[in-house]
Amino acid sequence: MRAAFYSIKLKVMIKQRTIKQSVQETGIGLHKGDKVTMTLRPAPANTGIVFRRVDLEPYADIPACADAVGDTMLCTCISNAAGVKISTVEHLASALAGLGIDNIIVEVDSDELPIMDGSASPFIFLLQSAGIAEINAPKKFIKINKSIKVEDGDKWAELRPYAGFRVDFRIDFEHPVISQTRQHMVLDFDSSSYVGEVSRARTFGFMKDLEYMNSHNLALGGSMENAVALDEYRVLNPEGLRYPDEFLKHKILDAIGDLYLCGHSIIGELVAYKTGHGLNNKLLNALLNSKDSWEFVGYDTPEEMPIRFASPLLTN
Repeated sequence: MRAAFYSIKLKVMIKQRTIKQSVQETGIGLHKGDKVTMTLRPAPANTGIVFRRVDLEPYADIPACADAVGDTMLCTCISNAAGVKISTVEHLASALAGLGIDNIIVEVDSDELPIMDGSASPFIFLLQSAGIAEINAPKKFIKINKSIKVEDGDKWAELRPYAGFRVDFRIDFEHPVISQTRQHMVLDFDSSSYVGEVSRARTFGFMKDLEYMNSHNLALGGSMENAVALDEYRVLNPEGLRYPDEFLKHKILDAIGDLYLCGHSIIGELVAYKTGHGLNNKLLNALLNSKDSWEFVGYDTPEEMPIRFASPLLTN
């Protein structure tokens, strides 16, 4: 009897990502100035980004999503249906976007994430130290099909169709140091360009504003160890700037993190002028509520995928 042979065709697809193992770090919270311990844990397919307050009994989960955003005054703060909040999520969300991580549990023993050095770079290091793992489930992207724009006075932000993810970003600060740096940039996004050109850009602020906030028990953890500090004429940090255009690049870093609270990489172009956390979230909500402006798409091969992420094999 002749043996029968069967050909089995396996489905090829771009897969979702998580991290290979848990990793922990301790830092200072920006707002209260207290010590915060954060643990990043792997999560199964379709979990999304979930922040877990382990300082509460029982613990409380706060899934990252566009309509969970509340306060955007000094950072991006999200909350769950029960009103449990977690603040300063944008820098970690930006790092997750940069590495294309879809699923993760972020445990914290506080109501805010550690500010670290004020950039996304320490989060990139932690995620790469944990290693990136693929999950056998299709990765979904949000593809922009029709432009959508939001405005707030002279500030505005728009998402447009584009075969990739590109940022066309402009800031406008009337400060002698910032005005001498580049305030407009067009960046085609991938892991390489993000990690090398954007992730190390720190948040920045004016010393007079920090002193005022401290007097009102705000930003108690802010210092030159986690921000670029400016007086009326110069940068006060002894080491200076990490990039000549660090101010612009940090605003791009923030915008990437704010948009990634939808839990999916965006295929399109962000064009923005003087946007901030509030307007970034307004744009994301406007997009998601405009059903004819976007669709979910997946890709079978890396060659088809218009965004390039670091290979999991490089982060063992």
